[in-house]
Amino acid sequence: MLALATAGFMAGFWAWALLGPLGPTLRDDLGLSSFQQSLVVAVPVLVGSLGRIPVGALTDHVGARRMFPLVTALTVLPVLYLGHLADSLAEFLIGGFFLGLGGTTFAIGVPFVNAWYPPERRGLALGVFGIGTGGTAISAFTTVQLADAVDRSFPFTLVAVILAVYAVTAHFLLGDQPDRAIPAGSLLARTTATMRMPTAWQLAFLYAVAFGGFVAFSVYLPTYLTNAYDLGRSDAALRTAGFIVLAVAARPAGGWLSDRLQPIPVLIGAYAALAALALLTSLELALIPIGTLTFLGMAAALGTGSGAVFALVARLVPAGQVGSVTGIVGAAGGLGGFFPPLVMGAVYSVADDYTWGYLLLALTAAATCAFTATVVRRHALRPEVRGGGA
Repeated sequence: MLALATAGFMAGFWAWALLGPLGPTLRDDLGLSSFQQSLVVAVPVLVGSLGRIPVGALTDHVGARRMFPLVTALTVLPVLYLGHLADSLAEFLIGGFFLGLGGTTFAIGVPFVNAWYPPERRGLALGVFGIGTGGTAISAFTTVQLADAVDRSFPFTLVAVILAVYAVTAHFLLGDQPDRAIPAGSLLARTTATMRMPTAWQLAFLYAVAFGGFVAFSVYLPTYLTNAYDLGRSDAALRTAGFIVLAVAARPAGGWLSDRLQPIPVLIGAYAALAALALLTSLELALIPIGTLTFLGMAAALGTGSGAVFALVARLVPAGQVGSVTGIVGAAGGLGGFFPPLVMGAVYSVADDYTWGYLLLALTAAATCAFTATVVRRHALRPEVRGGGA
């Protein structure tokens, strides 16, 4: 069940990230401005992030056995539309809106995996499931190469086939945990109740910094490396790929450590390391070896923190509400990745230097570390929260 869920998550994220690598190509082919290019790339990410809220709540009610095949099958439609029919800005925006469905698979898999594992193993299991975020790396590595080798529509055709095969496979093989908790009430009532939970918003903030930082670096690191260190595009892309791979690999490590040391100490350590390394990066030291080591350290900290956040979700949130909370937390993580690139770009435009951008990251990480050590720790120790009544 874990392998099937991870495969579906990875396939969904692969589809979700198809437009990003083709941004420059679409800009040239369609005559887009920089803002229009950014809009085409941003729409699926925004929809995929916000769409996790209703999809997570629906998963709590009807189960992943229905939601995984349904969402992956529906994602086939915008993938084929974008690959074979769309040829204007408006059509790419419409297709990109529905392509956001692929990004919602995260909110399906977390409650599904959570239900299949006992509490003492959920951190590692959810961390392994988180490897599915590597679908974005697959897209980054293959989309442009496949489009150049065959044609622009081929990556979309390939992903559509993979999604269709997965939808059929999941329909026959995927099974919800027989004793999973099914919440009562309407979707709106349950979503409203979840949004009133202090735990949900605390976890959302922690994930916005951890996973949002990962998303931000995945998007902006090539630009930073070319501007700050005069690297070529291919060299910067390769180094960014290394950053992504390490962050993805560190996610199950964060879950595993949380199972053994408790999530909050792991989170405190991850945010403290991120703050220290961001402060060091603000000095723009030589890329080899110090600069490279600091970036790899930040990748490990962000991946570990992302894994630990969902280990904490598994401990603090009642089983019947994991999907709803995951929707809010996952949305915060996706949206959290948009602000840092904007800030870094604005800082560089004004000062022709990135120092203040990394100082802001260091301050944010330090504040998150303090928040985790005080507010989140106290909240987690409350008897009704430890008993699953967060």
